[in-house]
Amino acid sequence: MGTAERHRESGSGAVDGGAAAREIAPQGAAAQRPVPRRPAPQGHVSGERESVEHEMAEQRPPLWVEEPARRRRLPDPVRTAAVRAVIIVALTLVQAMVAFLSALAGSWLSFPMVLSSVASTVVATWGVLDVWVTRQVWNQRYGVVSVPSSTARRLRRERRRARRQARAAARGKDRIQGRSGPGQLSHP
Repeated sequence: MGTAERHRESGSGAVDGGAAAREIAPQGAAAQRPVPRRPAPQGHVSGERESVEHEMAEQRPPLWVEEPARRRRLPDPVRTAAVRAVIIVALTLVQAMVAFLSALAGSWLSFPMVLSSVASTVVATWGVLDVWVTRQVWNQRYGVVSVPSSTARRLRRERRRARRQARAAARGKDRIQGRSGPGQLSHP
């Protein structure tokens, strides 16, 4: 059945009839195989069929289920350093492979590639060490380290103290304004 026949049948309302389930095709094995019925366009759906489809849609499980992460997300500076290190290491590996293949081929490019591979190996090592150092610094500054001299504990203590002082100042300001009224001086 071609597209034109489908449009004619859906337009005439013959979708529910038995003729729509059969294909007008040449003789043979294909003529005996029924073609599955396609749903009618939205404009031709009856009210009761629409309600049945709506109920079926409500019973389906959602397509995407949010699951909690198994591990916490890396802090932004650490993640940035890790991405940088991965890119540098990948480029170093590609460069080393080009140096190796050009050396096997006896190309003039092999010597400059070997020298630059050595230099990029040093840079890749720096990139990986940068991830480690950044992670350690972040943990010491912002992480919870169970050491009394931890910088994170001291910073948290200072932040708590500042919040308490701000709340106390706001309460004191409200008390003063509440007694004399808003915007009035005590002596006219």
